[in-house]
Amino acid sequence: MPGESPLRIVQLTPGAGKMYCGACLRDNALVTSWRQQGHSVVMAPMYLPLTLDEDDQTAGVPIFFSGINVFLEQQSEFFRKSPGWLHDLLASPSLLKLAAGAAGKTRAEDLGELTISMLRGEEGNQARELDVLIRWLRVEKPDVVCLSNVLLAGMARRIRAEVGAPVVCSLQGEDLFLDGLPEPHRQAAWQVAAERAADVALFVSPSAYFGRFMGERLKIPPERIKVLFNGINLAGYEAGAASGGKPGPPVLGYFARMCREKGLDRLVAAFIRLKKRSGLGDLKLRVGGSCGPTDQILVDELRKTLDAHHLLGDTEFCPNLSRSDKQDFLRSLTVFSVPARYPEPFGLYVIEAMAAGVPVMQPDHGGFPELVAATGGGCLFPAQDEEALIDTLEAMLRAPEQTRAMGDAGRLAVHQRFTADGMAAEFASLCRDAARNFPS
Repeated sequence: MPGESPLRIVQLTPGAGKMYCGACLRDNALVTSWRQQGHSVVMAPMYLPLTLDEDDQTAGVPIFFSGINVFLEQQSEFFRKSPGWLHDLLASPSLLKLAAGAAGKTRAEDLGELTISMLRGEEGNQARELDVLIRWLRVEKPDVVCLSNVLLAGMARRIRAEVGAPVVCSLQGEDLFLDGLPEPHRQAAWQVAAERAADVALFVSPSAYFGRFMGERLKIPPERIKVLFNGINLAGYEAGAASGGKPGPPVLGYFARMCREKGLDRLVAAFIRLKKRSGLGDLKLRVGGSCGPTDQILVDELRKTLDAHHLLGDTEFCPNLSRSDKQDFLRSLTVFSVPARYPEPFGLYVIEAMAAGVPVMQPDHGGFPELVAATGGGCLFPAQDEEALIDTLEAMLRAPEQTRAMGDAGRLAVHQRFTADGMAAEFASLCRDAARNFPS
């Protein structure tokens, strides 16, 4: 509200090493806008450095919970009590940059005990790392501490008690990671997460679907969950139009992590079948997004499949693009689809495609129905129906005027309602309410 003093906010965001991460991109855009709106914000990375396609808002801030120390403290009591010089050495940026290269090889199923330990906070094997963070936060004296996801909820109890600030936690797809843990770690991790969620003042969900889902899984009362659509920085999306209005062959596009969970193999299979249908022989496929070491295995398999159908020449793989290259990539598309197998909480890539004027075609689960309804920028297909995936794509490709109209509607809606500045203003309002209601 007019005349209110700026907030002092600390945003804690785990780094994904050399992998692009939607949560990191969203948090970085949020902090950028908060600063532009006059708030005093420090964005602190955790575990590993962040890989971003915009200016890094963590520059100059130490990395907390060094990924190397976190791992070694889980494995050995010696490292939990190691000399300060060794602890600091293993937290050095140069070593963490080296470790970042291996982060893409880490699988959720290998991290059960470590995940539970981190969720236990001061009772876990990484209590020493939490001590360091608490000392730093006391100096920063934030009005609010924001956590990137519920996997960090183990630190909320001490932040609330010893820093004297409320904790606001975003919900950003933690279910996929937690459900990927093997038993008995899966059930134990969900139980500890639910216990520690009680220490969080407010949760912010990117969709009503995910708010309801996580509220049930974590036993969070509905009044402690607010829905706030994600927004993006629109710089660079002002000019240009989708290829639907340009001459040349139609282009089917995908831009997300190149993995089975996101349905890349489903889209490639659909492309192969579409190419055999009358009038679609000139269709091209462009695949972009994050591609780590484990993802490359799938990409190599798909290349072989495409080559066997003599379609590799009609396909282009564009991994790990810069921001400007990503925008050019999106503007080259006629139709965009990421047929994810699991219900996504939001799907930042959907509004990025819409911002470029590209119509989307998504499964009818997760947060996708909310995005399509709010924008008019695309259509849905029954999530598990492979024939419907192919038929809906075909219908869009054969109706260029209607498809362009969807792209125009989506672009207008994103520029009006899905901006980083709008997201930041609403989020700051939620943070201010949490600070006002925090017991002094």
